[in-house]
Amino acid sequence: MIEARFTEDHAWVRIDEDGIAIIGISDYAQEQLGDIVYVQLPDLGRDLVQGEDCTLIESVKTTSDVKCPLSGRVIEVNEILLDEPDKLNEAALDEGWLFKVEPSDEAEYEDLMDADDYEDFIDTLS
Repeated sequence: MIEARFTEDHAWVRIDEDGIAIIGISDYAQEQLGDIVYVQLPDLGRDLVQGEDCTLIESVKTTSDVKCPLSGRVIEVNEILLDEPDKLNEAALDEGWLFKVEPSDEAEYEDLMDADDYEDFIDTLS
């Protein structure tokens, strides 16, 4: 699995060995949201465009849209989150992934921040 890349909107992407993009939110994002109580995932087969709202997350503090970090077709959603949205708080970078897409433009991945750049970006927010 290729290392995660991040967006300024605090989403992450990993590309698996089959070229499928696994998408979630960062630890920073889940910490800012607080206790997550509901997740609305995109529909299977939906074609997403980089930067568009694709997932809705509700926490005890707020409701937040997740912007899709890559363009592509949704091929799988993490149905565990429908019953256990708190998985995002427990393991945002692992079991708390949101959905998988078949990327339509692999160059978009290369334009995202690597982990070090993302840490530097977060440091500018404080």
